[in-house]
Amino acid sequence: MAVSAERPVAFVGLGSMGLPMARNLVRHGLPVRGFDVRAEGRAAFAQSGGTPAETIAAAADGAGALVLMVVNADQAEAILFGEGALERLAADAAVVLMATCPPAAVAALAKRVSATGRAFVDAPVSGGVVGAEAGTLTIMAAAPAAAMSEVRPLLAAMGDKVFHVGPEPGQGATMKAVNQLLCGVNLAAAAEALSLAAKVGIDGATALEIVSGSSASSWMLRDRGPRMLEETPRVTSAVDIFVKDLGIVLEAGRSEKAALPLAALAHQLFLAASSRGAGAEDDSQVIGSYRALNGK
Repeated sequence: MAVSAERPVAFVGLGSMGLPMARNLVRHGLPVRGFDVRAEGRAAFAQSGGTPAETIAAAADGAGALVLMVVNADQAEAILFGEGALERLAADAAVVLMATCPPAAVAALAKRVSATGRAFVDAPVSGGVVGAEAGTLTIMAAAPAAAMSEVRPLLAAMGDKVFHVGPEPGQGATMKAVNQLLCGVNLAAAAEALSLAAKVGIDGATALEIVSGSSASSWMLRDRGPRMLEETPRVTSAVDIFVKDLGIVLEAGRSEKAALPLAALAHQLFLAASSRGAGAEDDSQVIGSYRALNGK
């Protein structure tokens, strides 16, 4: 992989996470062509000094690297093969998949990309919109050592914690699943605890202050707990994100024949919240599943 004015970075997916990530690449002096299906995403990228592309093919044409920050593996496959992005890249380019996807799907995509002689880097992220904007994402990358060495400067422009978790694409996706398993179960447990306090008439703010300052505390509790007590909290990450991500966790568990009973239960609670119409609400509103169960 070589990035230059003639061989820029192609970035597909200028959403709430992708746009600030692409902006950080531009801030680090990298030439970036950005594409999103939404015209407003392309316009916002142009205002940040990036070069908007009207089509995926135009973004990818001759690029030294293609970063995919899309919804799922199906979209990544459609972009690479259906839209022809892969064949438009430079012959020695690297494809960097940064979306949260099932490990098996990532491994399958990597095999097809590698067959063309191009590198594939499995590099999902954690840190949310705040981390994307600040350039402080945690990046869990899996690729052969040579490919990892080539793309590390690119990754370092978007995250301050870049880990090489293994040589095989799919290992990064599995590490992200491990992260999301803990986040989802922790969040559901925090909701359960606060709902019990409410059930017996304890003031929510008092209960939250007590557990936040004790050995029961966690980052998820401190971050999401206050929003569990609000009627209409701002959305930092939606309920349906955990419906998707915990589904990926369970898929990863099935493929490895690993029992994940806590992840399965947490997934059901997020599904229940989504089925009541809260899918687009902040993920702290998984507490609504407990309110429905307990009548409070």
